[in-house]
Amino acid sequence: MTSQFGVLLRQLRRQAGLSQEALAHSARVGTRTVRGLETGERTNPNAETMRALAKALELTGAERAEFFAAAGRDEPVQAEPVRFDPLAEAAETLKVAVEARWRREEEQRQIHDPVPLPVRWDGAPAQLQDSWLNIGGEADLGGRVDQVVEVYRRVGSRRLVVLGRAGAGKTVLTTRFVLDLLKARDTTDPVPVIFSLGSWHPERIGLRDWMAEQLIRDHPFLEAPGPSGGTVAAALVDAQRVLPVLDGFDEIAAGLHRPALNALNTTTLPLLLTSRVDEYRDAVEGTDVLTSAAAVVVADLTSDDLADYLPRTTRKKVWAPVLDEVRGGGPLAKVLVTPLMVALARRIYSDTPDHDPAELLRFHDADEIERHLLGSFVPAVYGTDAERVQPWLGHLADHLTRLGTHDVEWWRFGTSSKVTGVGVGLAVGLADLVIEAVVLAALTVRGLLFATMIGLATGVIFGLAHWYVVRAAPLEPVRTRLRLRGRLGKRVGARALLGLAFGGAAGGAYGLVRATAFWLVTPQYSWTTGVLVDVGVFALVFGLGAGLVFGLVAAMEVPLDVRSAGSPDDLIEANRRHVLALVAMIVPVFAVFVAAATGVVVGGLTALRFDVVWSPTTALALGLVGGAGGGLAYGLSLTAWGQWVLFARIWLPLTGRLPWKLPAFLDDAYRRGVLRRAGAVYQFRHARLQEHFARLR
Repeated sequence: MTSQFGVLLRQLRRQAGLSQEALAHSARVGTRTVRGLETGERTNPNAETMRALAKALELTGAERAEFFAAAGRDEPVQAEPVRFDPLAEAAETLKVAVEARWRREEEQRQIHDPVPLPVRWDGAPAQLQDSWLNIGGEADLGGRVDQVVEVYRRVGSRRLVVLGRAGAGKTVLTTRFVLDLLKARDTTDPVPVIFSLGSWHPERIGLRDWMAEQLIRDHPFLEAPGPSGGTVAAALVDAQRVLPVLDGFDEIAAGLHRPALNALNTTTLPLLLTSRVDEYRDAVEGTDVLTSAAAVVVADLTSDDLADYLPRTTRKKVWAPVLDEVRGGGPLAKVLVTPLMVALARRIYSDTPDHDPAELLRFHDADEIERHLLGSFVPAVYGTDAERVQPWLGHLADHLTRLGTHDVEWWRFGTSSKVTGVGVGLAVGLADLVIEAVVLAALTVRGLLFATMIGLATGVIFGLAHWYVVRAAPLEPVRTRLRLRGRLGKRVGARALLGLAFGGAAGGAYGLVRATAFWLVTPQYSWTTGVLVDVGVFALVFGLGAGLVFGLVAAMEVPLDVRSAGSPDDLIEANRRHVLALVAMIVPVFAVFVAAATGVVVGGLTALRFDVVWSPTTALALGLVGGAGGGLAYGLSLTAWGQWVLFARIWLPLTGRLPWKLPAFLDDAYRRGVLRRAGAVYQFRHARLQEHFARLR
């Protein structure tokens, strides 16, 4: 065995063009070792020497195996050190969350009750897809919903466009695509995630950045720092560990379809894109097809499909006249061709007692039938409560239409930044008036006047602060809990400057009101000197104090655990806890700072021979009241939860546009199938329903 090894070693060394000395030098062994192994003088080389010689000879695969076998041993397997991969762990957590979400959604929408509708598709016209040379091998793209993953994998580029009319079943198809792909997913495969394209503005934000923002919105744990800076969400997108399922290209705002298609063509990401046919065709004619993408068109349901499905949805023998009418053609045959309209008909007539689908036969126009189905859906779902609920749904749909989105984002209730600024200002002013009156003024006439002036000034200042912050972008939900970060960033500096500016303005206003009050009560009070001292002292102290607490607020933000934000209600509750915790922190910090800072300033003024009356107890009391008022003002004016409370829980219900128990109403609408959930937001079950309710306003 050893002689065979010696012969093989000499042969391999000569093939590599090495002398014994050169091989010994490269393998870092002695020349006598190499010579002894080749001549058979040395036997049984140890494993370390074998690995060093194999590496120096650059042996791989079969040659390396033969080399060790000739020495009478198998190469010992070296265990690779286990390395923690944060992206792999994040992808696996994301996979679990996505799968659970869309399984619940399928159950909620009764996709499998009693059987799925047979959604099918055929290859799209050639002008709507790229050339097969770019796609990667021509393939048959026809199929049905349970074959969607198989068809997608036939596309070499892994870029597929799914086209269909409104309500054709594109969303049902994407849901099934995600669940089937996750079922067959290997740990190294990307996680398919559905993104609703209606909120994407391609001229303001790139696709990858927008996807990362959407991931963080729906899965807050992905806001954690990534391995190379940025967030875990951005790292997952950049590493192509997320497969984007882009639902609703047609729902992108008018005028942005062509820029959106151009933006998609700058990427090489594998993806699945859905759209109505006309909007996609217009974008293609104005620019080009989606690069390297194949395309399919969802087919209409047939009379045989309806005959196999509708009778199964009820034990009542009521569908025969409708099915006969569909087979004979006419308006019903033009309407009951999409899963949306069939699902509405099923909900209205199969799932509701004493409703006979034969009433559909009295309509003689397809549009009239569609309006009837859309209009009858809510009465069928809500029964006697329908009349009370429809105005709320109408306001909700109108609100979304004005925002140009399909997402019911709880943090965006309200109107324009100017209007919300006025509302926030009034609320903050009233709250601060109550605090000042009760704590400091003891409800005297003079005290109430003083509190009113302070409340008015505070309301104006924080109303302006709210307007200043939201004029560029709406307040986003704070996905944080109370814990101090190690490093401070731009956000901390920006919020500290904001606190310095508006806190200084609030302090100056307080000083002006205080000086005015003293002048009115004490005629000998020096107006000029008193105003300068009071305004200067309080502007400086309140400005620095507000800058300190605003900076601390920004520094004390870290991502929430995914389990604490699994639904819109969970996200609201998490933000409520966070805001209340921040207010509880602001009050004592601001109070202690004001007491200490005013003591220092007053000491300096006294040294300069100013006559200033000051006591630590009064300063601490002032700090506590200012902290309470400022903390409340911050929570109401500069957090998404505060805006939600003021508008969604108070103003809009007070004016009758939404119910008082809005979260319960939205959850109930979801359970009844009027709304659907998409991560941290609700959406109408279908865009057609949103359009219908918006027209009722």
